[in-house]
Amino acid sequence: MKARLRGKYSGMSREQLLEQAYELGGKFEQYNQSCSQSTVAAMHEMLEIDDVVVKVATSNAGGFGGQNIGICGALIGGTMILDYFLGRPVQIMSLTETKQENLDQLSLAVGVAGELYHRFVKEYGTVICPHIQVQLYGRQYFMRDEDETAKMVAAGAHTYGPKSCCHIVGNAARWVMEMLLDKDAVER
Repeated sequence: MKARLRGKYSGMSREQLLEQAYELGGKFEQYNQSCSQSTVAAMHEMLEIDDVVVKVATSNAGGFGGQNIGICGALIGGTMILDYFLGRPVQIMSLTETKQENLDQLSLAVGVAGELYHRFVKEYGTVICPHIQVQLYGRQYFMRDEDETAKMVAAGAHTYGPKSCCHIVGNAARWVMEMLLDKDAVER
């Protein structure tokens, strides 16, 4: 399935689209504080994506449900968008036989997700939320605790700049848009 740009984005150059994706990702994170959902919301703003996809990205932030134990929410949200456009559709899955078309589509989706994973590793040295927090803030925060959340906010988590979640979400949104453009998955 090809991604369709929403009207006001359809006339933009490649670089404008990438910059817009970065800015939207950062702004959504700044005001909504969910890395996964903000990455998806940025893509939803620019591309025709079902609203429910933004909803299902809600609790994938903070290393899974705010527990600070897993993968960065921006990577999860970005992967969700890549899978939305490049993933394996249920129509080619089977309960009775192995189909090459099915396996080929799975391989494509896994490969693209791997590309996004490697961008995170190259940029941050990790994909683990609390490890990224330590890089940015010198420590990790337990986001399910109000006091810890307040300390993370005071450290600049939701402000613009290279030491913020906004920057990470912006990068994820930019990288996803770039990958969709590179895979010729955006109808222009």
